[in-house]
Order: sequence, then structure tokens, then C-alpha cells
Amino acid sequence: MTESISILGCGWLGHPLGRRLVDRGVQVRGSTTTPGKRDALRRDGIEPVVLTLDPDLSGEAPGAFFQSPVLVLNVPPPRGRDDVREFHRRQIEAVRDAARDGAVEWVLFASSTGVYPNVEQTVSEADGPPGRPDALPGARRPTGEALLAVEALLAETPGLDTTIVRLGGLYGDDRNPARFLAGRTDVGRPEAPVNLIHRDDAVGVFAFLLEQDVRGEVVNACADEHPTRREFYGQAARAMGLEPPTFDTSDPATGKVVSNRKLTAQLGYQFRHPDPLADLDDRTGGTREAPDDP
Repeated sequence: MTESISILGCGWLGHPLGRRLVDRGVQVRGSTTTPGKRDALRRDGIEPVVLTLDPDLSGEAPGAFFQSPVLVLNVPPPRGRDDVREFHRRQIEAVRDAARDGAVEWVLFASSTGVYPNVEQTVSEADGPPGRPDALPGARRPTGEALLAVEALLAETPGLDTTIVRLGGLYGDDRNPARFLAGRTDVGRPEAPVNLIHRDDAVGVFAFLLEQDVRGEVVNACADEHPTRREFYGQAARAMGLEPPTFDTSDPATGKVVSNRKLTAQLGYQFRHPDPLADLDDRTGGTREAPDDP
């Protein structure tokens, strides 16, 4: 593993990843948009840098931040913007330009399984090459379209190795999935599978890819098991003492199952949390994406 890594977006996911890397002897620079979080990063051995992307890059000492040879880029597209695809592209273009002007050689980009349309089949990395929505046609959320486009932007940048990590819905620690659907009635697609990943494994996947020097690849990162929405969100609510949702059992629609076989069978990663149902107790966290996004 390289001696120096920068993490752009050192928050709920990036901060524990930074701690993991510091524990392994890596010099870590971590960006935050909030000056008040600098002390927490510094306490964990992470060199804090305040940076913003609005959509241009600004902040303190951005040049020094991009002197690491490896950049973990964890900047999701902003929700609720009508111009989300254009705005996010400009954000990532700003990062790309700073990376190329600096010493960055390798970018690991935190993407999402939301780049796959909501089809009723198992999907793998081969079904959704970066920038190729036509490879697997179907409806995507605007954030998924934005991510697919910037994946291609990074993958096609000369002089940069790029690894794309398509994360399922994130849960763990203080993010509890029960709150999304608890008490709701007539929720659709009860038999649709969920595609989730615990934060421990999201951190583990990035650390694993760094250790194994996995460059130039697209990798799906979600748990082995895919319980149905009815199973998962019902059990999540009961585990928290909340009213379980009721589902529209007349809705036969299902959805995609995101395969992790490339990560597990080909690359050899073993999940600490292979079954999201097994994690549903009063310590379970919740998802990063809306329940039907991954």
C-alpha cells in the first residue's frame, strides 16, 4: 500500500476508512466541508483540509491535498437539484483537474449501484460499463445517471488509473433502515430484493482494493444476501420497536439483484456482514440511499 492517501469526503464513510489506513501506517489527508470537524479528524491521525465543491474546488491548501499518489473520491451527486447531472460533472471535473495538476496517479471513486436501472434481473459490472446507459436500458434516478456519466469521465482521463466502487445502500452504526418505511401503508414492490452493504464492509472493500492494488476495474460492493423489502424493512422496524410497514401484496414488481461475484469470487474479498437480516438488532444502522434506490 502507498505511504500517502488523500480522502476527498472524509465523513461517515471516509473518516473510518481514514482511521483504518492510519492504523496501517499510511499518511492520510482527509477533506471536510465543515471547519468544526478538523479536530475530530486530527485526533484520529488524519491531516484535515477544508475543501468545498460548489461546483468549483475551493478551500485551504487544495494543492497540498492532491500531493498524495492515491485519491479516494467520495463525493455523491447532490439530491434535489434539477441540474444534478451537469452540476456533479462540474464537481468531478474540478477534482480531476486538481488531481492531474498534483501528484495523483490513482483514483478510487465511490459510486453507487443506483447506476443500474430498476430491471428485474441479476446485474453485474458487465451490464453497466461506465458511460453506457444503453448497455442496460431502463429507468434510472437522476443521481444514477449523474454517477454513470462521471464514472466515464474519470475512467477516460489520460494519466489516471481509476477504480470504480459501486456501493449498495449503506447501513451501520447510526444509520437505521427501520425509519425509512416504519408505519407506512401500502408500500409497493414487497418482493423486490434489497442491495445493501454494512459500513464495516464498505471500509473493508476500499482497504482491500488498496492493499491488492486493484486498478482500472469496476466493482460492485453489496452484501451476499438480498432479502426482500417486506422481509428486511419489516424485521428492521420490529427490531427497533417501531410499527412495521404494510405492503401492497397485489404489486408483483420486483427489481434488480446486484451481483458481488467479481469482488468475492474473482478478487477474493470476504464480507464481514454477508446477510443484512442478521444485523437487524438495536445497534443496526441505516441506509445511505433511499430504500428502493440500490
